[in-house]
Amino acid sequence: MSDASLVEPIVEYRGVSKFFSGIRALEKVDFACRPGTIHAILGENGAGKSTLMKIMAGVLKPDAGDVRVSGDAVQFPTPQSACDAGIVCMFQELSLVPDLSVADNICISDPPRRFGLIDRRQQVRRAEELLARVRCEDVDPNSLVRELSLSRRQMVEIAKALGRDPKVLILDEATSALTSRDVQTVYDLLAELKAQGVASLFISHRMHEVDALCDTLSVFRNGQHIETFAKGTKSERDIVRLMIGRDVETQFPEKPLVSSASDAGEAILEVSGLKWGRRLNGIDLTVRRGEIVGLGGLDGQGQKELLLALFGVLRDVDGSVRIGDRKGIPASPAAAKSAVTRMALVPEDRKTEGLMLGMSIADNLLSSSYAQISSGPFIDPTKARDAVAEGIAKLQIKVGAPDDAVMTLSGGNQQKVVIAKWLMIDPDIILLNDPTRGIDVGTKQEIYKLMRDLANEGKAILFYSSDYAELIGCCDRVSVLYGGRVVSEQVGDAITEESLVSASLNIDTEGA
Repeated sequence: MSDASLVEPIVEYRGVSKFFSGIRALEKVDFACRPGTIHAILGENGAGKSTLMKIMAGVLKPDAGDVRVSGDAVQFPTPQSACDAGIVCMFQELSLVPDLSVADNICISDPPRRFGLIDRRQQVRRAEELLARVRCEDVDPNSLVRELSLSRRQMVEIAKALGRDPKVLILDEATSALTSRDVQTVYDLLAELKAQGVASLFISHRMHEVDALCDTLSVFRNGQHIETFAKGTKSERDIVRLMIGRDVETQFPEKPLVSSASDAGEAILEVSGLKWGRRLNGIDLTVRRGEIVGLGGLDGQGQKELLLALFGVLRDVDGSVRIGDRKGIPASPAAAKSAVTRMALVPEDRKTEGLMLGMSIADNLLSSSYAQISSGPFIDPTKARDAVAEGIAKLQIKVGAPDDAVMTLSGGNQQKVVIAKWLMIDPDIILLNDPTRGIDVGTKQEIYKLMRDLANEGKAILFYSSDYAELIGCCDRVSVLYGGRVVSEQVGDAITEESLVSASLNIDTEGA
């Protein structure tokens, strides 16, 4: 298409508004997307992006305004009715049923039938075809979804969406949990769909992905549509300014001058020869008070298993661990967070591992610190109320009321709740598993600053990130893992993208 703006929109919003408990989610939004385009939806968490998509997908109904599909005003009473109209949405929180098979999940809305019953063989064949399309031939259609890694589950979700033959495909942070290989697969799939005339709406906080994929960009802020423009007409700095409504500050806080590991404080966590199955093959690692130690390397090299082992989640872990003056691996998460160990873990998936989505913001904030807010066997309501207020204020969590369900918050504010609940136990050691995944640039900056402030207070932080820029910008040291062991340790100015990539591939460049 030489000029996509001349093509009739496939989906159009006219003056659409949506409010929750009097709080604006969208207000008088005019918006359009057209066939054969990949349209980026940008904005901070809480800007209204997910609400925009949920209205389009039939999950929510607008309080005012019209939604039009191919020129006709529509009201979708259910998500299935939107799907029947060709609008398929992949939300950031996966919709898969963990205790059903991959094939059951992929075909759940329209399973193949024979004599009125589900045709299991045809369902498996259909799942195999869709898994092959997303290059996941390694996934057994008969395996349970809960047995898959987060990255594989995300690809199953994409296969499920493709099976619905979309005219409009909505991807809400669809690549945030993927390996680099799977991200390239998504790129290729979206290019194919674009050539077929499908409109793809792409929500992402990764600007390099937006630049690589999208031809049209729309920015939302505080529930309002700010501007739509063609790719290449604005700089990245201009786009971020539109998103946050102010000039961009320095992305990462200043780091202390450290020339070697011994320049930091006393060692509070020492790991030697840590082994677990085939995933950890003799990890040696030290973290000192007042420093942020990064875990680098390609995804799947043992970084996540290391954090889980240290927090007492895994069983049959071998090796030596010293935490403060105590030797031994915590026997359980309860032991890890106890007053004698004082360790916290911000997990990989906040939706399933970090939060109880149906419970209130207050209950989630207090869930790790009952010992701190209790008097004898009973919770002290004054202590609980003060702790909740302090957690909300410290991380600047945007809430309507503490009693609101935590699922009503934006992704970034949900992540702040996960972090705040652990800070309530005043941990000495903080384990972070990709804590900025799927959150906006403004919230990322707040988390980077919080990490540095905590380190300056003497906390020890062990930080896994799949983003090299974060490791370079945040960390005092980076230990790169390959094959379940540390193959390189980099300090201060020696932490560069080239050195991290080389170590991640286990390439020795010193003699080159």
